[in-house]
Amino acid sequence: MMNDIVRVDHVFDYNDSLGCETLHPLVSVIDFSEVRPIRSSLRSFGVYAIFLKDVKCGDMIYGRQTYDYQEGTLVCLAPGQVFGAKDDGQLRQPKGWALLFHPDLLRGTQLGRNIRNYTFFSYEVREALHLSEQERRTILDCLHNIRHELQHAIDRHSRTLVVNNIEMFLNYCVRFYDRQFITRSDVAGKDILARFERTLDDYFLSDKPQTEGLPTVQYCAQELHLSANYFGDLVKRLTGKTAQEHIRLRLIDAAKERIADPARSIAEVAYELGFKYPAHFTRLFKNVVGCTPNRYRNIN
Repeated sequence: MMNDIVRVDHVFDYNDSLGCETLHPLVSVIDFSEVRPIRSSLRSFGVYAIFLKDVKCGDMIYGRQTYDYQEGTLVCLAPGQVFGAKDDGQLRQPKGWALLFHPDLLRGTQLGRNIRNYTFFSYEVREALHLSEQERRTILDCLHNIRHELQHAIDRHSRTLVVNNIEMFLNYCVRFYDRQFITRSDVAGKDILARFERTLDDYFLSDKPQTEGLPTVQYCAQELHLSANYFGDLVKRLTGKTAQEHIRLRLIDAAKERIADPARSIAEVAYELGFKYPAHFTRLFKNVVGCTPNRYRNIN
């Protein structure tokens, strides 16, 4: 079928589909200007894949969503994600670059131990990185360095140098995402924070605490139509506090309002807020406020 999802379990699978030589079995850098025209396809990646789009390329599918990619967009995929466009039978000349590397390349390395800290691999499609021209040149320099090393005869230094260059590439992505968070913080960021607060207010005013328990970062992110990782990183960068810390503080504010009502027992307050056990509520309240709920009620 034209729209079957193609599996890319190894670097070779992707290189072969483009007619590219595989210089290293675990990593590849591709300049799409050197690739023949190809038909679109949806691919399920079993490797890490990063795409730099140098041309407006229309509707692409990322996971279960579509996105209209613009020039200078950098998309980062972790193993298990789907990316591409449906096959319409037309041949097109791709433009841009791609970096693919298999998880086995990172086994036993510092980057392998830290790869989960690069949370942008789990961002949603609309959270892609949009590069400035200067940032794009930096990214291309990194890709050229990795490619140069792959063209060198493999020796005992090859893996270390390739992995170190990939790590530098990813660290630049972190820097550029920080810039993107900052440049969008004035309007978009403040709007997200305001909606985050409203989401928590609405949660505690509803019956969801009794039916679903305490609010989670995942729940708030879904309500704001963001991935949990992107949402958490954005909140941390804008406020200095984690999203979980914000939830905890709003929870304590809601608790204080209810504790002020002498008709409510502390246990009732705990259950209303979503705690399964009042003792857990009392422990959290004391850790944050410095006294027990009962003590707080008596001194206020």
